[in-house]
Amino acid sequence: MSKLGTRSFTLLQTVTSVGLSALAWAVTGVRPIWNGSQPSNRQRIYFANHASHGDFILLSACLSEKQRARTHAVAAADYWGKSRLRRFIAQDMLSSVLIHRQWTDEAQNPISIMLSVLDEGHSLIIFPEGTRNMTDQPLLPFRSGLYNLSMARPDVELIPCWIENMSRVLPKGQFVPVPLLCRVVFGAPIAIAPGEERRAFLERARQTLLALNPRPP
Repeated sequence: MSKLGTRSFTLLQTVTSVGLSALAWAVTGVRPIWNGSQPSNRQRIYFANHASHGDFILLSACLSEKQRARTHAVAAADYWGKSRLRRFIAQDMLSSVLIHRQWTDEAQNPISIMLSVLDEGHSLIIFPEGTRNMTDQPLLPFRSGLYNLSMARPDVELIPCWIENMSRVLPKGQFVPVPLLCRVVFGAPIAIAPGEERRAFLERARQTLLALNPRPP
């Protein structure tokens, strides 16, 4: 059982969500572009490119207040769980789901943790690259989590989301955002095709996400 199912969206999380969304709009003027999908209260897995700690805040700002209350970013426990302060920010303020990238105990199995959140009716924001992309490549190879989640819960929509410019607004190691215009492009839902193998699906999902980049390299 995940922590999310034991309590409602707290007042602190509500205030944080509204405040960060307002800040995201003020700093970036973020413009959501729905290209093949539409805002919906349906349960979803949003998967996006990842180059900044602010990525999920920007994506969340594009959702309605009701959707934000049921949508949780998946974050690395080895970073966000390193100190009490980071854990407090991630879990108690941002309502993130912390997972261990290196795990030995079955209780830390990332897929099991994410599935338990989905089974409570929540949606997820995940970054299939598995880490922030600090390279010159537009998108790193995808790890297996997206495929495993979709195989286990095929009825949950997979929505690709391209986040533009956030790495320039909040670069690695910086804590004060730089005002720049940003966009989040939401694509059409994808699903695993009958008989489609893991590698083929992950590469198709990656190419689908790359195709949403409004400024391809």
